[in-house]
Amino acid sequence: MGTSWNEEGTSFYSLSCQDRRHSKHIHDNVHGNIYLDPFFLKLVDTEQFQRLRDLKQLGLTQMVYPGAVHSRFEHSLGVYWLAGEAVHTIKAHQGSEINIERNDIRTVKLAGLLHDVGHGPFSHLFEQEFLPRVLKGSKWSHEDMSVKMIDYIVDAHYIEIDSAILKNVKEMVLASSETASQKIMSEKRFLYDIVANGRNGIDVDKFDYIVRDSRACGLGCNFQFQRLLETMRVMGDEICYRAKDYLTIHKLFATRADLHRTVYTHAKVKAIELMVVDALTLANDELSISASIHEPAKFCKLDDSILRQIETSDKQELKKARDLILRIRRRDLYQFCNEYSVPKDKQENFKDITPQDIVCSQENGGTTLKEEDVAVSIVKIDLTRGSSNPLESIKFFQDYESDYKFPIRDDGISHLLPTFCQDMIVRVYSKKPELVGAVSEAFENFQLKTYGMKAQVHDTPEKKKRRK
Repeated sequence: MGTSWNEEGTSFYSLSCQDRRHSKHIHDNVHGNIYLDPFFLKLVDTEQFQRLRDLKQLGLTQMVYPGAVHSRFEHSLGVYWLAGEAVHTIKAHQGSEINIERNDIRTVKLAGLLHDVGHGPFSHLFEQEFLPRVLKGSKWSHEDMSVKMIDYIVDAHYIEIDSAILKNVKEMVLASSETASQKIMSEKRFLYDIVANGRNGIDVDKFDYIVRDSRACGLGCNFQFQRLLETMRVMGDEICYRAKDYLTIHKLFATRADLHRTVYTHAKVKAIELMVVDALTLANDELSISASIHEPAKFCKLDDSILRQIETSDKQELKKARDLILRIRRRDLYQFCNEYSVPKDKQENFKDITPQDIVCSQENGGTTLKEEDVAVSIVKIDLTRGSSNPLESIKFFQDYESDYKFPIRDDGISHLLPTFCQDMIVRVYSKKPELVGAVSEAFENFQLKTYGMKAQVHDTPEKKKRRK
């Protein structure tokens, strides 16, 4: 028998002690007590949602930061809770003004709960690096797959929900993706900015993962999302923030960028990711990994355990992939040679650098490199808006008595904040430790040929070059 959307729900502000006894109580290590009413619990207790327990939030980062073993399961619960907190706060302060209804609250919470059900293994590696390698020109995204999975869950478990509400949930999930609908309903447009904000990037998804990831990795986090959550205000169908909180907002984006640099794209993490992409590519024909991305029934069987499946197989067709995974287990990784930041004036017309570019830069007479000896990683880090200042797309208000909203110009902010908001880093790895010297030399030659100078900050250590 299915579960109905119309079953009585609960919320942070309306729960009585008696109500809470009828809700599922979960203690989260970031947000404390989280409560799920029967409708949401029905969705959580499906094999499709439980699959998120087997997808590490930070993919392979735990190979460098051992504490980063949290999953998309707890992140999704956290986003569900914060989505409810956000819309309840708006309702408490402006409910009579903007007419937030019970279905609005539950729609936003449902989008928060299900926003990641379409995620592939190993965080964003699956869609950004593996699929483009094996499916040329692939535009597959976890947001699009989440929409398909939502329909699949509703159908497979006979969950009764109004089709118009379900449509809104899916549009909220897609709101910050490239396939976001340009025809999102104009009424209560601000509701679509709570879970995945395509308008300015401030959303509860970031609120949760920034704090959760920082804590899991043992890093400090002085960004306090509660301040923004408690003081935001809807003006002209757009969520706006107090002008005096602009530094807090900038800290949100700066903390995210710092996590990208020090955690998500750590040089060792990227080395392991490059090896896993190679292993998955080698195993793809035998295991039909990429063939599962279009059908939810097949896709929901795909999770981080795919590495273990390769590792424990005795099939000869998987030997090369198995050997690569064994190298990872034994910490025999692709060797990081060096990196440089692409000059600011070269970023706009930057052309991706390939192993062929590095190999073609080697000098005659030395070790002969092949393309398969070299791996290149291009790391792009920004504040969510490319080279643009994210504050330019955010509206602020002076105080609660004012009805005027405005952006903050560059010349009106602290001069300690950066004037350029994007970094692009080129990293080169040697797949064999004995070739580090030759790869490093070829990489230096490439820089000299491209920029007329060595763009890297320092030379590759001689000790690493001599390693055999």
